[in-house]
Amino acid sequence: METAPPPSRAAILLPWDKEAARTGNQTRSAEARLAEAVGLAASIGLVIVHEQIFQLRSLTPATLLGKGQVEIAGAALSEAGVDVVVVDASLTPVQQRNLETAWKCKVIDRTGLILDIFGARARTREGALQVELAHLEYQRSRLVRSWTHLERQRGGFGFLGGPGETQIEADRRLIGDRIVRLKAELEEVRRTRGLHRGARKKVPYPIVALVGYTNAGKSTLFNALTGATVMAENQLFATLDPTMRGLLLPSGRNIILSDTVGFISELPTELVAAFRATLEEVAEADLLLHVRDVSHPDTEAQAKDVRNVLGRLAKDGALDEDWPARTLEVLNKADALGGVENVVQGDGVAVSALTGEGLPRLLAEIDERLASRLEVVDVQIPVADGAKIAWAYRHGEVLHREDDERFVHLTLRLSAVDKARFEAL
Repeated sequence: METAPPPSRAAILLPWDKEAARTGNQTRSAEARLAEAVGLAASIGLVIVHEQIFQLRSLTPATLLGKGQVEIAGAALSEAGVDVVVVDASLTPVQQRNLETAWKCKVIDRTGLILDIFGARARTREGALQVELAHLEYQRSRLVRSWTHLERQRGGFGFLGGPGETQIEADRRLIGDRIVRLKAELEEVRRTRGLHRGARKKVPYPIVALVGYTNAGKSTLFNALTGATVMAENQLFATLDPTMRGLLLPSGRNIILSDTVGFISELPTELVAAFRATLEEVAEADLLLHVRDVSHPDTEAQAKDVRNVLGRLAKDGALDEDWPARTLEVLNKADALGGVENVVQGDGVAVSALTGEGLPRLLAEIDERLASRLEVVDVQIPVADGAKIAWAYRHGEVLHREDDERFVHLTLRLSAVDKARFEAL
């Protein structure tokens, strides 16, 4: 019987440019950033045997780290028997190759690690397509002089390359062809999502989307509100594929709640582009619930990272510019601070998705936010028109009712779409 190979022994190295962090309004400490990287690596089964922070005085083009730091790290890695090194920064292909040569083990950067995690988490065909696209976009940039075992021979005018260059070009072409096919398949996914959204608009129920930093408790909150059983683990990026469920608000209004992928600081550009289809659910939402782990020491920095990603989506045209006006902050994990009364709430709502504390107030706030986008109209319906009366109750919020012998007089809260539909009945 075959036995599973032992888990890879990993080292996490954080190059930390203190000055760049300060001038970039970075509110995280180096220790917090290292701890997050350790959590990311551990979430895919790597055994962390060494972790270290290197203060950068200047960036070395060939290796990012200084020559002495590379030697110090190499000795520590050799002693710890490390199989893979995660450098929690963005490495150029040349830097990655040079570090692998110096340390004699596999080296990946922050983007590569997050891509590996996403690859392990994808459950649906759409998720797998998006992850593969992101991987290939990233890998295409790694083909710079990666075929060091093949000799390159120059031609007379530079048009003819040796076998090494031929192999690189062949791989680049294969990757390019696959990227084209993946984008076509994802376009089909996007088109299908558009049809589904169109069908929902005909119902239509307001869409409320959960967004937030990874591991903020979005899926736990989703399950607590809807009674669903979406995977909710205490690990980074437990959820990749969007999930939707119906939810009845206290007013009797039906909504659709959407759980989406978590964000993270320095989210790779490849992932933002690849997950465009998923993030379109955020763009279409009537209300965004920004779920925060209020018990985390870096909760403010995490919130800023989420806002930055949403701002980037707005700048790219994938999200409307007024998204802050339709965002409600949900301060989750209040139980870790002793309860909602111990949370400074401001304009947000403190909850514990784990214990259920604060959820009634959250539902009421969602109700109120959505109601503020509705129109209040007075209508009269013939008493005999039971179907129209039932439609009004099903699609609107009845604020007042008064009956006489001929008509039912209703004061309703309706969306602009439903008002037009009612008038057409």
